[in-house]
Parts: sequence; structure tokens; C-alpha cells
Amino acid sequence: MTVEREHLLRAAAEYLGRRPNATQDEIANAVGVSRATLHRHFSGKAALLAALDDYALGRMRQALADAELHRGPATEALQRLVTACEPVSPYLALLYTQSQDLGLDQASPGWAEIDAAISGLFERGQRSGEFRPDLSAAWLTEALYNLIAGAAWAIQNGRVAGRDFHHNIVELLLNGVQKP
Repeated sequence: MTVEREHLLRAAAEYLGRRPNATQDEIANAVGVSRATLHRHFSGKAALLAALDDYALGRMRQALADAELHRGPATEALQRLVTACEPVSPYLALLYTQSQDLGLDQASPGWAEIDAAISGLFERGQRSGEFRPDLSAAWLTEALYNLIAGAAWAIQNGRVAGRDFHHNIVELLLNGVQKP
């Protein structure tokens, strides 16, 4: 993938995360290219969203590989996963929002594999006694996606410092909101 295309995807993901109903002209203007340039890379908004999905899926697969979910305690693997998800968080924020319009039967097989890997991490942590057993692994997976998406939006809007991405997600997910 060219650097220009990767830049366009990242900028488009960040913009569409804030303005999901933006037109192709608005997207081109926001990412700093002409509509013709954007169209050369993506024939329309549907093609752009498909490219974002494919790119995010590839980045998320790499994040899972980097996190080495099966190595060490589940808590440490979760911390590595959050760190590995930070670069892909703008895509996840956008795609998570977009996926709410789709039914479960329309989910990509690639995303189903990612869901299964992350749910498997939470199940492993529950079996080992690291994670609470009263919340389903599916719910914990959804909570993780929501926290990553929320952190991406808060950082983009300047409400949260980017350096706090990992700390905020891990602390809330592992310790909740009660005082220690």
C-alpha cells in the first residue's frame, strides 16, 4: 500500500468517525485532496468504506499477532492488546459505529475471527481467575471495542491526552470505576 493511500485512509477514518454521513466532496476536502484524487483511490464512499474495513482488518490481525494473546497471564496479554490496538483505534471507532447498522449475519468472517480471538482471551482470563466470571466474554469483548472507540474519539476531540490511551482503557476495564 502506498503512503498516500494509507494517509488517505487514516485521515478519512478520523473524519468519518466524527461525520459518518459526510459526502465524498466533504471527505476529500477534510483529508486535503481533490475529489478526483480521492476518486482515483476509491471510486465512491462505498469503496472507501470497504477499503477502510479491509485495512482495519489487516491492522487488527497484526495487532492480535503483536499482542501474542496466548503468551503469559491473560491480564498481561490484554495490556499488550490495548497497546497494539492504539494505532488502529481511529479505524475501529469508525467501523464499530458503521457495524451497528449491520446485522450479525452480515459481519465479515475476518471480524468474526478477531472477535473469537479476543473473546478467547477473556475466557482464558476467566478460567484462570484473573477476570470476573459474571460478565460474559462476549460482553467484555464489546466493552473493549467500545473503550477503544471511545478513547479514539476523545483523543481526536482533544478531551483526553493521547498518552493516556492505554492507561485509561486498561484501568477501567480491569478495575472499574470504584476507588481502589
